[in-house]
Amino acid sequence: MDGFTEKKRFGLSGSTLKIIAMATMLVDHIGASVLLRYILDMRGQFPNIETYNRLVTVYQVMRAIGRISFPIYCFLLVEGFQRTRNLKRYILRLGIFAVITEVPFDLCFSGQAFFPGYQSVMVTLLIGVLTMEGVSLLEKHLPNKLLLGICGAAAIALGAGGAELLHTDYGYLGVLCIMVLYVLRRSKPLQMAGGCIAFSWELPAPLAFIPIAFYNGERGLKLKYVFYLFYPVHLLILYLICVCMGTGSISVIS
Repeated sequence: MDGFTEKKRFGLSGSTLKIIAMATMLVDHIGASVLLRYILDMRGQFPNIETYNRLVTVYQVMRAIGRISFPIYCFLLVEGFQRTRNLKRYILRLGIFAVITEVPFDLCFSGQAFFPGYQSVMVTLLIGVLTMEGVSLLEKHLPNKLLLGICGAAAIALGAGGAELLHTDYGYLGVLCIMVLYVLRRSKPLQMAGGCIAFSWELPAPLAFIPIAFYNGERGLKLKYVFYLFYPVHLLILYLICVCMGTGSISVIS
């Protein structure tokens, strides 16, 4: 031993932020799948309007809590893109889990094993990484700032358009928000301010930048595949709960 131990930085690690994102996403998805299906299935059968209104209020609160998760995932995606030692493996891993997730996602929200009309947020994140790579290559090879701005905007528009064409979760707005965090990555204050503005279309999503502001740059717990597997596994479990309730065939995709 060298006679001293490395002092941990004050703040929240990347794994802590992921846990916050996972917890808020779980609350959101319970509301969006289990509770909403129950409300739709029981429509017209509630003993009184007060019971119905209370359940709707609970549903709205759960969905509001869930708005915290996506900005955190976007922020960590930008961090992961900058820190990865092997970008090809990073993209491949996202792609594989996007494919793995699609059936549980479709079952959980559409009640069908294959629903081409709406893709999971994993596809949005994958497109975000590909768009960041496109802009990164432009930054390396285009010294002219005006040309870089034009080509960079075109690359971002292409990524946003692809997300919208594929009908991914959050669509073009999801990719644009990722790119705002990427473009402003060199200044934490600007990134936080830009992120709050970019996500203001979906309140209370900007509140996510409170825990993000305390990010200390450390990785934290080494549970990479646990975080990846959580997404498809929890969706499948929620769908099975809906099946047990007899509401598994109800689509909650609007």
